[in-house]
Amino acid sequence: MERAEAYGFSAAMSSAFLLSCLLFAAINRRQRGPYMDEVFHVPQAQAYCHGRFLQWDPMITTLPGLYLVTVGVVKPAAWLFGWTGSVVCSVGMLRFINLLFSAGNFYLMYLLLFKIHQKNKAVSGFQRIVSALTLAMLPTLYFFTFLYYTDPGSVFFTLFAYLMCLYGNHKTSALLGFCGFMFRQTNIVWTVFCAGNVVAEKLNEAWKTELQKKKDEKISSRKGSVSDLMRILQFLIKYLISPKNLVTLTALTWPYIILVTVFFGFVFINGGIVVGDRSSHEACLHFPQLFYFLSFTVFFSFLHLLTPTKIRKFLLSLRKHPVQYSLMAIVSLFLIWKFTYVHKYLLADNRHYTFYVWRKVFQRHELVKYLLVPVYIFAGWSFADTLKSKSIFWILVYFVCLLAVTVPQKLLEFRYFILPFLIYRLNIPFPSLYRQLLELAFYIVVNAVTFYLFLNRTFQWPNSDEIQRFMW
Repeated sequence: MERAEAYGFSAAMSSAFLLSCLLFAAINRRQRGPYMDEVFHVPQAQAYCHGRFLQWDPMITTLPGLYLVTVGVVKPAAWLFGWTGSVVCSVGMLRFINLLFSAGNFYLMYLLLFKIHQKNKAVSGFQRIVSALTLAMLPTLYFFTFLYYTDPGSVFFTLFAYLMCLYGNHKTSALLGFCGFMFRQTNIVWTVFCAGNVVAEKLNEAWKTELQKKKDEKISSRKGSVSDLMRILQFLIKYLISPKNLVTLTALTWPYIILVTVFFGFVFINGGIVVGDRSSHEACLHFPQLFYFLSFTVFFSFLHLLTPTKIRKFLLSLRKHPVQYSLMAIVSLFLIWKFTYVHKYLLADNRHYTFYVWRKVFQRHELVKYLLVPVYIFAGWSFADTLKSKSIFWILVYFVCLLAVTVPQKLLEFRYFILPFLIYRLNIPFPSLYRQLLELAFYIVVNAVTFYLFLNRTFQWPNSDEIQRFMW
C-alpha cells in the first residue's frame, strides 16, 4: 500500500467509524431496550456475561458464536476500564460489538479488493477505498451494525476466511470458517466455497494445459456455447475420477474437509441444521429465492447491471439465441409455479420491508410472479455477464454455493443475500470512478431513508403498547 493510499484509507475508515458512532448514539437514545430478534439475543448474551453458559433460549436458531465473542471482548474491556454493574453487558454495550465488526468488515473488503484485483494495474487506490466503503455501507448489512444481530460478525469471519484462503493460509481459513459457522450454520457453504476456490484454480490450470495440448484455443474463447460446456463437463469428470488428482486436491483442501465433516457430525447429532425453534425454519426447495436474489442484486448494483450497453448486449443475445431463452423462460415459469413458498412471517410482520415488497408487488395479482420472469432472465444474464472475467470453474463453484445458501430458505429475508452479494461484488471488475461515487451516494441515501423511518416513523399494533419500527 502506497503512503498516499494508506493515508486515504485511514481517513476514510476513521471518518466512517466516527459517523457510525454518532448514528449509534442516536439509535441507542431512541431505542434503549431490545428490539425484534434482540429480545432473544440480548438476554442470552447477558446470561453468558454472568457465567451461565448452560442457559439457552430454545427460540434461538443459531449457535452461540456471537455471545462467546461478546464475552471475550466485553469482559476484558470491563476489567481494563473498571466498568461495573449493569453497564458491562447493557444493550448498548452489546450492540457496540457489531460496530467493531463493521469497522473490521470495511478493512477486510479493502484487503479482498486489493488481493482479487491486484493484477489490474488500472485500478487506483482511491477506487479500492471507495469500493470498500460502498460495500461496507450495503444497506442491509449496515443497518444491523446498530442492533445486536449475528450478521456483522457472520460477514466478518466469512470474509476473513475468504481472504486467508486467497493467500493460501488454508488452516487459518478453515478455523475462521468454523467461527463463521458458529455465528450462522449456513456459513458452512462459504467454507465449501473456499475449498472450491482451491479446486477451481487447479482445474483451471489443468484445463489450460489440456487446451495447449490440443492447440484448440477456440474452446476458451467461445465460453458458454453448449458444445464447449459439454467438453468442459467431460474434462471435469475425467479429472475428478483420477485417484492422483483426488489425492492432490485432498492434500490441498484437508482443513476444509475436516470442517465440513464436523458440520455433518453436528447435523447428525443435532437432528438438523437449526438449533432451537425449528418450526419456523423448515428447509424446502424454494427455487424462486434465486430470482429474488438476482432482483436484490440488480437493485443494489443497478449502476453496474442496468447500463445501456448491457441492455443492448442482452437484446442482441436474445435475438441470437431465442430457443435457449425460451427454454429458460419455461423452466423459470415451472419453478415459480411449483416451488413458490410464502412463509407465515412474511405475511404477518409489517415491520419488515419484505412484507411491503410482497404485498405491493407479488400480491397485486396472481400473474405478477410469472410476469416478472423476463426481469429475472435479464438479471441472471447481466449477473453472469459481469463474472465472465472469472474462470468457468470458479463460476461453477460460486453458482453451486449460491444455490445451496438461498434455495433451501423458505422465508424471503434480505439478510440471507448479504454474503453471496458481497462475494459476487468483490469479484466483478471495477466500474468507472464516476459510477462508484454514484453507487456510494445511492447507498447513503437508502441508509438515510432507512434510519429516518426506523427512528421517526414509529407505530403501534392494536393489541400492544410497544413502539414498532420499520426495518430491513
